[in-house]
Amino acid sequence: MEEVKGAFLRIEKVANEVPVYDLSGKVVKTLKLPKVFTWPVREDLIRKVFLALRTSRLQPQGRDPLAGKRTTAESWGVGHGVARVPRVKGGDRAARIPQARGGRRAHPPVVWKKIIENVNRKEKRVALLSAIAATAVRYFVERRGHRIDRRLTLPIVVVDEVRELKKASEVKEFLKNVNLWDDLMRAREGVKIRAGKGKMRGRRYKKPKSVLIVVDKDEGIGLAARNLIGVDVRPAFKLSVLDLAPGGVPGRLTVWTESALKYLSSLKVSSLET
Repeated sequence: MEEVKGAFLRIEKVANEVPVYDLSGKVVKTLKLPKVFTWPVREDLIRKVFLALRTSRLQPQGRDPLAGKRTTAESWGVGHGVARVPRVKGGDRAARIPQARGGRRAHPPVVWKKIIENVNRKEKRVALLSAIAATAVRYFVERRGHRIDRRLTLPIVVVDEVRELKKASEVKEFLKNVNLWDDLMRAREGVKIRAGKGKMRGRRYKKPKSVLIVVDKDEGIGLAARNLIGVDVRPAFKLSVLDLAPGGVPGRLTVWTESALKYLSSLKVSSLET
């Protein structure tokens, strides 16, 4: 691995073949890796595309145009020895102005503000390829804090029978067999109560990300794994930088099925090489 112009890391040595594990954690065969796993990891692009994609989840916010203005307050004018701020009729309490209690906001948010960022289509594609390649590099995976057994070969490839698991107990047993359960325990121990008012708005807990399971099609594992903290299941054709690089940091611990790996082989990589 060497740094190139400080912009990205190019992986010089990547295994040509990786072992394929069955549900019991035994190696049943080897599989040739797609070319995408030799793609240079552009951390700068991954971060840029991640932030741009996150903005698509934002909701436009605005304020009532009359907020803070429903009052009888008027200024007394000059000659009274007091500030010329609007004051409520029948009293001397200031109102309507931004610095008064219950007054309007000085610069309230408006619904027509542009909050969604656009990103070039080629940049988005390169970032996705880079995020996929980072899942095969132990340096990036360990830097994210994932607990991974040294005996495992990255990327982790399993048989297609994984997509047919129907119960959480079966998924749990499978993850234990392939020595990935320690990372789920790390995620479980890392659940924290959010600071601030988000606790009252359906975002009470902050949950770390753990294993991402990529399949060609979901035949039951999506429901089986959704109750395991930090575990996500995604079809290969729906993969996004949001899934592969949470927080804009590449190297998520990812489990690929054989069919998902074959889908990656169909990706056109050569047309984007520089």
